[in-house]
Amino acid sequence: MKTEALFNAIRNGEKNVIETLLKADPNLLNTKDQRGSTPLLLATYYGDIDVTKVILAHNPDVNAKDTSGNTALMGVCFKGFTDIAALLINNGANVNLVNGNNATALIYAATFGRSKIVKILLENGADRSMKDSRGHTAYDHAKMQGTHEIIALLEA
Repeated sequence: MKTEALFNAIRNGEKNVIETLLKADPNLLNTKDQRGSTPLLLATYYGDIDVTKVILAHNPDVNAKDTSGNTALMGVCFKGFTDIAALLINNGANVNLVNGNNATALIYAATFGRSKIVKILLENGADRSMKDSRGHTAYDHAKMQGTHEIIALLEA
């Protein structure tokens, strides 16, 4: 019941409700919804930086993965939430984790043309040599997409 209330509060951006629930039961940080998302993953998926900050203040596992092996950082790289990507990295997100397809946050950022996020990831130690399950690096994906700015960042 509390888990459902927390996830609904996250979806609705109800920071005070989230804060109250997490103070009352810190274990809620480790719960997962039907898709395997933790509260942090869900908050970042919705792109709500304020809710994300409330959850991060309770020290969740910033590298927790959903059922596909995606982390919050991977999700924001896919969606293009630059400020949240930086926030997650500043809170200890591992930039080189892989999901079930061996894709990294850098591969997602390159694939979806997120040049600002590519730059942030590279500045924070993202490994440009890592390959997904099809054998493609972030550079390969940038070339396939024709994103010249990202190609230049990855060649530098």
